Amino acid sequence: MVYIETDRLLLRQYKQTDLDDFIRLNSDPEVMRYFLNTKTAAESEEMMLKLQDNLEANGYGVFAVEEKATQKFIGFIGFNRFEFDVDFAPAMEILWRLLPEFWNKGYASEGAKACLHFAEDRLNLERVYAFTTLPNKASEQVMIKNGMTYVKNFNHPLVPLDHPLLEHKLYVKEYR
Repeated sequence: MVYIETDRLLLRQYKQTDLDDFIRLNSDPEVMRYFLNTKTAAESEEMMLKLQDNLEANGYGVFAVEEKATQKFIGFIGFNRFEFDVDFAPAMEILWRLLPEFWNKGYASEGAKACLHFAEDRLNLERVYAFTTLPNKASEQVMIKNGMTYVKNFNHPLVPLDHPLLEHKLYVKEYR
């Protein structure tokens, strides 16, 4: 099922044929350099099943992204409800992760823009957050390009205190 369509992308439900590329996405050290670790094949398979179930149950979530021109799975973009211990939780975040061969094509910005419109028009959300580690300038640029506003820096409570990825930048898109 397709949930969101843009000029170049389909944001849709996951297919079994996505699994190999989904595993490759989550195990790629370059893709995962701003995360605590890469994922094993089993962890990725379990993650994809959870994302599928969530989309079916809620009608939104973290969507599989397909490049229309090639009909290839290129990554994921969508929404995750977070409840970890920060002063702005519980809340909804927008996130994205694309395979490296699809970087620098504007796909993350295009998909995020469509998701942010979906959040306002279909989900009637008051706000959506996005956050990333300080060195992840590419993700921060997607936030800025999509009209999100910088809020503050914060220490991510799920990252060890002595880890170089502890400090994050927080952005928000407010609708009301």
